[in-house]
Amino acid sequence: MKKKVTGIGGIFFKVKDPDATKSWYQKHLGLHTDRYGTAFEWRSSDSPQQKGFTQWSPMNEDTQYFNPSEKDFMINYRVENLEELLLELKKAGVKILDEIEEFEYGKFVHILDPDGHAIELWEPNDQIYDGLVEGRTQS
Repeated sequence: MKKKVTGIGGIFFKVKDPDATKSWYQKHLGLHTDRYGTAFEWRSSDSPQQKGFTQWSPMNEDTQYFNPSEKDFMINYRVENLEELLLELKKAGVKILDEIEEFEYGKFVHILDPDGHAIELWEPNDQIYDGLVEGRTQS
């Protein structure tokens, strides 16, 4: 099997007013935001010509997206070969929350860690994602 986790794909967290939070971060810390937050653009150390992204997204405090977790945040991990990883996780008894969903910008599935945190696993298609993301923060 290839590497399991290759990096952080995103951080999603609950707030009272996502638009106000995005505005504050844009004004005070220079994040360029869109309706989802911002995507931090970076380059792969193995292939510097290849872009990668880490999404930062404040979400409404009543979002159901993290369920069944009752935590205020969820981390998205970038992975290689999601199908193979999911088979290994099932064999190990890890709680799988849903089936793999596939979009043009990648494949996703959600699991729970032993402390009840929802985790989103993402096998990205960075080339497609690059063309979709509007809010991005570059170094």
